[in-house]
Amino acid sequence: MRKIIKIIQSRLAVFFVLLVASIATASAADRGNLRSRVDATIKPILIEFKVPGMAVAITIDGQAHFFSYGTLANDKSTPVTEETIFEVGSVSKVFTATLTNLAQAQGKLSLDDFPSQHLPQLKGSPIDKARLFHLGTYTAGGLPLQIPDSVTHQNVLQYFRQFKATALAGTQRQYSNPSIGLLGYVTAAALKTDFAEAMEQQLFTKLGFTRSFIRVPENQMAYYAWGHNDDSKQVRVNPGVMDAQSYGVKSTAKDLLRFVQLNIDPRSLEAPFQFAVQQSQIGYFKVGKMVQGLGWEQYEYPVTIQQLLKGNSPSVIFAANPVKRITKSQLSNRAKWFNKTGSTGGFSSYVAFVPSEKIGIVLLANKNVPISTRIKAAHSIIEAFALPLK
Repeated sequence: MRKIIKIIQSRLAVFFVLLVASIATASAADRGNLRSRVDATIKPILIEFKVPGMAVAITIDGQAHFFSYGTLANDKSTPVTEETIFEVGSVSKVFTATLTNLAQAQGKLSLDDFPSQHLPQLKGSPIDKARLFHLGTYTAGGLPLQIPDSVTHQNVLQYFRQFKATALAGTQRQYSNPSIGLLGYVTAAALKTDFAEAMEQQLFTKLGFTRSFIRVPENQMAYYAWGHNDDSKQVRVNPGVMDAQSYGVKSTAKDLLRFVQLNIDPRSLEAPFQFAVQQSQIGYFKVGKMVQGLGWEQYEYPVTIQQLLKGNSPSVIFAANPVKRITKSQLSNRAKWFNKTGSTGGFSSYVAFVPSEKIGIVLLANKNVPISTRIKAAHSIIEAFALPLK
């Protein structure tokens, strides 16, 4: 009997060795396929748009994969890595919304509040007819894409007080930096702190980020890439009114991929942060096939590239569109594709993930690559590697 047991144990040991080797070989092959696919997708973009550098980060079933191309600037030899700091543009809006959700989890505010409940200066003004969730979904009544040049840090609340709505709150979506900017302004007031400090100290550090900032400190400047405008001149974003709240985050592929992973599975976070992440994925208004949440935009998955391009088209970004309010009972339980684009004068970004497939992607470039190109690249890569997970 002992001899038989030893034979069985020996054969089991061989089986497990072969199994582990097989898994390792398959994993290596998968990584090789991923590298080939990413290279084939990204390298032509670098050439066509003369992009000095790009960082690509992908998570598949909880595993992080990083791919780096080019340099921090067109006249430097320092290579891009997953630790390179890029301006993420309007991807910042997702973080503003997440901070607002965290403040709600802490009992500092409610998304159903009116702005004047935290900024008394706005009491009785037209903008005070909108609720905070309207500000976070660009449905507050027609706030424009940009804050006018005449507005300063000193008179910004006067600007909002004098704003005249062109539509009832909750009836039209008009993509707007001032809208999400005011949401961040209210959030900071509710938290009784500076917005940048709240973002960096109360959110970024708690999410485990290591190199994400509103204002890049001097000792991190060596990691900060230079952006490049259409003439390939080196540029960085200029501080502006409510820039921090709407387009001011600077981050890395490593930190952003961690954020994607936490959005896919937030269970490792403390309860208030779980709430903050999960609330940002709730849809409020429907615009065609796209559903607008707080920061994140979403589509039922599988989603076609045509649907993604339409949802991120100029007619959706630059024009007012009628919306349909989604009630809790109407929230779909189907799989979803979440995404957000971002850009500044010299940088561009795209973040997308599908929680049900446990897959997500981050694209960062130090030049403004067209939105359609970013979306096509991400969709191609995700679709190629999501299928085996189904």
